[in-house]
Amino acid sequence: MDKEKSILIVEDHALTLFALKTTISTLDFVKDIFEVQSAKNAFEVLKKNKIDLIILDLGLPQIDGIEALKTIRETNKDVKIIILTSHCEKEEVLKCLESGINAYCTKDIKPDKLCEVVKDVINGSIYFDKSVSSFVMQSAFKKENTIDNVSIKDCYNLTTQEKRVLILLASGLNNSQIAKKLTISINTTKVHVCSILQKMNVSDRTQAAIKAIRENLIN
Repeated sequence: MDKEKSILIVEDHALTLFALKTTISTLDFVKDIFEVQSAKNAFEVLKKNKIDLIILDLGLPQIDGIEALKTIRETNKDVKIIILTSHCEKEEVLKCLESGINAYCTKDIKPDKLCEVVKDVINGSIYFDKSVSSFVMQSAFKKENTIDNVSIKDCYNLTTQEKRVLILLASGLNNSQIAKKLTISINTTKVHVCSILQKMNVSDRTQAAIKAIRENLIN
């Protein structure tokens, strides 16, 4: 990846802001790093500069991160957004998900892992910390564990059976439960799950489910 990406860090604690800038500056594809301590200043940076990725705190003064996120998305549909926060409440996570974030990280994330997430998100992946991913799936997928009257948009060239597996996977079922539901073997289920992960360009089943939910693939 060429050294051409611009990143905006929105964080109101000076020490955390410094640590984030120091961490992100080690990435060889990052050209410019902008740092602000409020949503209002973030809006100004976005008006004047092409930003590829935003690292956004939720606990900001005056305009909080969730409101800032909504405003940013109104005029910046394509910018990648990583939430980095100590807030892990279900309602806040779901609001962020609905606004189209690309990653949700807690502030205890290790620097090397954060760098990995930034790189993956730039390349089109999504990431949700394990502490929030389970209830994201449980809350966002409202249907009960069934494939009746549920459809999935054909965006990733999934087979009919893979679509059925993804629907059940997104409703929180494990491989054994999916196999029983579809009357197939666990090994066959695993093959379908592996194929889904590859086609959707995600690293695990949780990320596949969240990506399906985030991109409104399941109707």
